[in-house]
This record gives sequence, C-alpha cells and structure tokens, in this order.
Amino acid sequence: MKATLVIPTLDEVVGMKAIMPHIDHSLFHQILVVDGGSTDGTVEWARENGYTVIEQTRPGIRFAYYDLLDKITGDVIVTFSPDGNCIHELFPQLLKKMENGYDMVIVSRYKDDAKSEDDDIVTAFGNWFLTTTVNVLHGGRYTDAMGIYRAYRTQLIYDLDLDKDESYALAEKLFRTVISWEPLLSIRAAKRKLKVAEIPGDEPERIGGVRKLQIFRWGAAYFFQMWYELFFWK
Repeated sequence: MKATLVIPTLDEVVGMKAIMPHIDHSLFHQILVVDGGSTDGTVEWARENGYTVIEQTRPGIRFAYYDLLDKITGDVIVTFSPDGNCIHELFPQLLKKMENGYDMVIVSRYKDDAKSEDDDIVTAFGNWFLTTTVNVLHGGRYTDAMGIYRAYRTQLIYDLDLDKDESYALAEKLFRTVISWEPLLSIRAAKRKLKVAEIPGDEPERIGGVRKLQIFRWGAAYFFQMWYELFFWK
C-alpha cells in the first residue's frame, strides 16, 4: 500500500517546525504540502527542509485538494493538519487499519476516551450536531464525520464525485463560502455502505497560527449539503 500524506497549510510555520521533524517519513510513499498563501515563512521553511510544496491557485481547502489531484501517486491519502491539532503518533495505527481492507479510517476526536482540547462550546455542539445529522439522514455510524484527520482510498475522490464543483456549488453559493470535502466524503461513504472505521485520537490545542474556521457559514453550508444529498445524489 502506497500512502500519500497531504498537509494543507496557511501561516503554519510554528506548527510545521514543531510537528514535521517528528513524522516518520518511511511510513509514506509521498508527502505533499499544499499552501494557501502563507506570509509567515511556511513555504520557505517547508522547501528548505525538503518538502514538495504546491501553492494553490484559489483560496479554500477544497481548491487546495483540487490542485493536488494530478500530483498524488499514492493509492491511499492521509490528510493531516500541522497546527498541533493532529497527533502524528497515530499514523502507524491509521495505516495498519487501512491495510486491513477499509475504504476510509477516521481519527475521531469523540470516540471512546478521546477528547478535543481545541473545542469550545460552539464547535463541540456543532460537530456533534452535524455528525448526528449525517448518521440519521444517511445511515452513518460516525462519532466524528467532520474532522480532517483521516485516511482513505485515493479512488474515492472520483468514485464519490468529490472532484466535481457541482457537489458543492449550491451550498457555497447560498452561504457565500468555500467548504471542504471531508463531510461530503463521510456522507457519500455512508450512502454507498463502504467499509469505514474510526480510531480514537485526541485533538490537542493549536500550536501558533490562528483558527480559520468560518463557524456559522460552514456549519450552515454543511447542514444544507447534508439535506441536499438526501434527495439529489445517488
């Protein structure tokens, strides 16, 4: 199994310096950093330390992923935030689970004894509410349908139409934002009854940088998308 580690960045030089030296590169066939326009030295540090950096052409994490599509050579993708929220020590467990034949494995912040130290009352409720909505509407069994930290087969991007603008267009137009594809991936994997698992993993507090969440716009767009998917994607 060849795994590509995908690391989206936007002004994350503090986290990159703290986290990246501890990642075991032997676990991955390929490591790609995709940057959304950092001005704090993130791109320069990454290149100086030997990482392949792709500078995205349009703002928004979904477009960051789009800009990587023709660069990915692994048959499994692992998406990872270098801001301190994701625990790199879970990579071996995550990849081993994928080797057991799963289509997707999510590192859940809410499974078993895992906890999020980065949540506040709004984000904690929002994650619970949106995950519950995915489960009720689409037959999922998730404890965390929203998080970035996960591994999945690269082919799912195309099988589940994650690469198509029309999968997001109406929700983004209505709420004037750009959303990511993790919630949609969770929805469509549940609808297709794919083999999905979760492993528990704490979410520590961020290291440096600032939160980029558009909490209410993103929450509203994802909620709309969940209902839209109930009727319009087969």
